[in-house]
Amino acid sequence: MKLNTRAQTAQQPHNNSPIILVHGLFGSLDNLGVLARDLVADHDVVQVDMRNHGLSPRSAEMNYPAMAQDLLDTLDALQIEKATFIGHSMGGKAVMALTALAPERIDQLVAIDIAPVDYQVRRHDEIFAAINAVSEAHATTRQQAAALMREQLNEEGVIQFLLKSFVEGEWRFNVPVLWDQYPHIVGWQTVPAWDKPALFVRGGNSPYVTEAYRDALLTQFPQARAHVIAGAGHWVHAEKPEAVMRAIRRYLADKPE
Repeated sequence: MKLNTRAQTAQQPHNNSPIILVHGLFGSLDNLGVLARDLVADHDVVQVDMRNHGLSPRSAEMNYPAMAQDLLDTLDALQIEKATFIGHSMGGKAVMALTALAPERIDQLVAIDIAPVDYQVRRHDEIFAAINAVSEAHATTRQQAAALMREQLNEEGVIQFLLKSFVEGEWRFNVPVLWDQYPHIVGWQTVPAWDKPALFVRGGNSPYVTEAYRDALLTQFPQARAHVIAGAGHWVHAEKPEAVMRAIRRYLADKPE
């Protein structure tokens, strides 16, 4: 399916490939705006809403081959031959899945705080509970929603992040499908080795990319480079945007001819 997008043209002439920014679970195309604002100086930038998120179409299916196909369909619709992909969390997995589907369409690849593994752990049950509490109470304002969510969640940053997708009393993400398909979202099907340099940026305090996943990561991305952002968690780009941008800029500039 073609995804909802926001496209921006580079502010100055360049020879760089377009950049596609891909958000994570419960997010929307606004989430990686901090990266878009920097990158649009010398790249055309496209931010996407993933399926079942934002203003993109809904589907009962939520797995990485389907999400990768969405990215490919969106490239085709925008007539983009080849792009650099930057994805956070679920978005990073969708981008990694695209390497199996259409490797020739990927110029460079950045995965932010995610590994190509089946995590086999539920990290979002409290978030689902908070989201459902808002829906069941028929809250209409973000203020009401926030109050309800604080009874379930003690991380104000997570609450504010989720509220970006609460519009006119409705969640912009498809909660029943995300709940039903959650094993696919935390899961993973191994992809063939992608033989180009890929950048993995991780938060030093995050459990998502650890030494335990090193072998699985290097089997699928043998030229992976890791960059650890000390003092940051899973939302590394929100917590330390300048450090993340420096790592991304260095990787983009270091492209083999």
